[in-house]
Amino acid sequence: MQQTAQNITIVECPRDAMQGWKTFIPTRKKAAYLNALLKVGFDILDFGSFVSPRAIPQMADTHEVLSQLDTAGSPTRLLAIIANIRGAEDAIKYDAIHYLGFPFSISETFQMRNTNKTIAQALEEVALIQELCVKNGKELVLYISMGFGNPYGDEYSAALAIDWFRKIAALGITNIALADTIGVATPENIHYIFSNLVPEFSNLSIGAHFHSTPSTRIEKLDSAYKAGCRKFDSALLGIGGCPMAKDELVGNMDTDVLIGWAQRQQLPLHLDYDALHHARLMASEIFIH
Repeated sequence: MQQTAQNITIVECPRDAMQGWKTFIPTRKKAAYLNALLKVGFDILDFGSFVSPRAIPQMADTHEVLSQLDTAGSPTRLLAIIANIRGAEDAIKYDAIHYLGFPFSISETFQMRNTNKTIAQALEEVALIQELCVKNGKELVLYISMGFGNPYGDEYSAALAIDWFRKIAALGITNIALADTIGVATPENIHYIFSNLVPEFSNLSIGAHFHSTPSTRIEKLDSAYKAGCRKFDSALLGIGGCPMAKDELVGNMDTDVLIGWAQRQQLPLHLDYDALHHARLMASEIFIH
């Protein structure tokens, strides 16, 4: 049966592109780039993170960057990544931030490396962060990191990923995305996971954060969309991704690839393409290898 074309939600992720960049991007330049992206019409902008500056020095100026953003007239909602309750307490102070994003790894090794907590401890913290968000009018976006496999030999299966999704949804979290952190998701695995989750959780926002090589981007989008996923993360130029990936070509889903794919599917997009072109030029100037 042919699916009716439906709107997709695009989450533009400059934070993911910037955070691993080796040279520090000046605060004013970050803000100018983010302001350019705010004019494009993306649904959500993952703009920065409230984490330890020792852990991610590039994001140490998120407070200052936020003060320079002009959200007036933009339909785009801001998302900030947090890694613990302290970061959540910082982020909720800002009216401009709508979403708090938390990376929850279903790989024990990766969870310990990221947050110095076990999965069980991280789940307890997620429950506290969810309570904080509800009380303060924010929405928690839970990223299931290592959602399609991990490089450490930790236990993984599609069934395990689905089971963790159910546990997270049971906390009342309504916005959950599966992250292909190291770019190993196969079309079969993607289709299996989303085709099981989407019908069961039809009232939830279920997203996909794919890291990919250029040759696997389209097949991942196709598989997720055909299985019912309607929310996709991407970054202009495909910058960023995961340093643990074995293939150095693995990066974020390229926003232009996502848009081109959506146009071929005749999916309705409400973007300002002149503003997109301007933002792309800025990205090319910032992310110079």
